[in-house]
Amino acid sequence: MAAAMAAALRGPGARFRWRQLASAGGARGAARGAAGQWDYDLLVIGGGSGGLACAKEAAQLGRKVAVVDYVEPSPRGTRWGLGGTCVNVGCIPKKLMHQAALLGGMIQDARHYGWEVAQPISHNWRKMAEAVQNHVKSLNWGHRVQLQDRKVKYFNIKASFVNEHTVCGITKDGKETLLSADNIVIATGGRPRYPTHIEGALEYGITSDDIFWLKESPGKTLVVGASYVALECAGFLTGIGLDTTVMMRSIPLRGFDQQMSALVTEHMMSHGTRFLRGRTATRVRRLPAGRLQVTWEDCVSGREDTDTFDTILWAIGRVPETKSLNLEKSGVKTSPISQKILVDSQDATSVPHIYAIGDVAEGRPELTPTAIMAGKFLAQRIFGQSLTLMDYDSVPTTVFTPLEYGCMGLSEEEAVARHGQEHVEVYHAYYKPLEFMVPGRDASQCYIKMVCLREPPQLVLGLHFLGPNAGEVTQGFALGIRCGASYAQVMRTVGIHPTCSEEVVRLRISKRSGLDPTVTGC
Repeated sequence: MAAAMAAALRGPGARFRWRQLASAGGARGAARGAAGQWDYDLLVIGGGSGGLACAKEAAQLGRKVAVVDYVEPSPRGTRWGLGGTCVNVGCIPKKLMHQAALLGGMIQDARHYGWEVAQPISHNWRKMAEAVQNHVKSLNWGHRVQLQDRKVKYFNIKASFVNEHTVCGITKDGKETLLSADNIVIATGGRPRYPTHIEGALEYGITSDDIFWLKESPGKTLVVGASYVALECAGFLTGIGLDTTVMMRSIPLRGFDQQMSALVTEHMMSHGTRFLRGRTATRVRRLPAGRLQVTWEDCVSGREDTDTFDTILWAIGRVPETKSLNLEKSGVKTSPISQKILVDSQDATSVPHIYAIGDVAEGRPELTPTAIMAGKFLAQRIFGQSLTLMDYDSVPTTVFTPLEYGCMGLSEEEAVARHGQEHVEVYHAYYKPLEFMVPGRDASQCYIKMVCLREPPQLVLGLHFLGPNAGEVTQGFALGIRCGASYAQVMRTVGIHPTCSEEVVRLRISKRSGLDPTVTGC
């Protein structure tokens, strides 16, 4: 079954790695130098999720390990501690602020369940931000303690290559330190992209590097971009009661299933987020009163328009942190288009003992769990005689918009492109969560779609879930789909009642049938 699943997801002419193994010759980069030739067995550049996981795993295997990490302040001056994007300016603070917004909706629901809640309710940004930031700082400290416990040496220095085995680290005071290692892992991640061609963008805008560390409410906010970062930020800003607009040039959630993406934005619009579609910002100016005037252009008509905001959040993509590494001194090659580091299936760069993992590596999902697992597997291959490679296919993920979108595997568009429309069957349903019933919440966008091969045994190619707790639902089905589950096997799975998850095992209507996919719920 696993072999059949691999073939289905691979598609004609495509590559697929199903629990791949390294070559019989063993992992590359293991202990080539003479004893004592280098300062460390492993030097990790970057103290984010992947780098820390790799360093700690190598230390567990008895190797001498060092981590170098340095956070360049954002253009607005925001800085943070050890842990990388996820801990400081990504997954963790994002999920907590998303939760803050969800709680606002639950408070509104509470009166329908008998709770006497004084109206109107209000939100205190300063209190929320302080709580979130304190939690993040506790994680920073926890990471430092974990490194110390595992005897991993931590250097808070900005590193750049001197040669293929040596880096020069500079402290914030300008002091230099030379470090050498037999093996080096680059795990520097990326930073938000600024549209520097737009007048005033850099001077007056902020990014996800800043939003979670603001001490005061951002007020009326324009979010520029349609990535998951853009929609997640716009979602929680609207949810806590702020006037929020999303400006998008083309489609939302590029790379995700577009039917699901459309439902995500429909839900956001119906709950107060304004969308400016087919627009591009052209100029930002600060008005005498301190507010920001944004001018934009309609991509079709060319007509200009303006509005004023308190905050502008750029969420138009990310750039890899490679420029300051002096990679040319090491011989490591990068993509001329993305500037990401080119790697092979073993995460090795063009220099055999230098590796790259996480967001900085070309062709890798920009997701924390994949970087963590890749880091652990890499350390095990270098130092632990393991042959297991990271499988980057069919990785589950969730977009934490107000109505959460969880998915794994192929989108409907990808499945059709790989296998042809005649070979794809899509089972789907709209549903109403039980918890929406009593308060009378709108469930118009609660939707599930399972993309399968049409030929028996109808292997599941992708699962897409839009609704409450989407991450928990998707994670639960991820194992089965990775193991080659068929549509029939999913349908024979007993659901847990009453939950949203059980709607997945009740998908009986295919798009091809033309029947109404609406279900009544519990």
